Amino acid sequence: MHVNTLLLQEVLADPKWADKLTDADRRALSPLFWTHVNPYGRFELDMTAASIWT
Repeated sequence: MHVNTLLLQEVLADPKWADKLTDADRRALSPLFWTHVNPYGRFELDMTAASIWT
């Protein structure tokens, strides 16, 4: 969830998104998405490939 929060923060810091999102959009945001995680075993997270680190 921490990585998800960092990704959301980076997107929200972009002025292009700040103009597009309504108050309702912002209320609906949550770092609790997990479709990229395999709950049945091992999952790989390559922190060097994440856009927030470049």
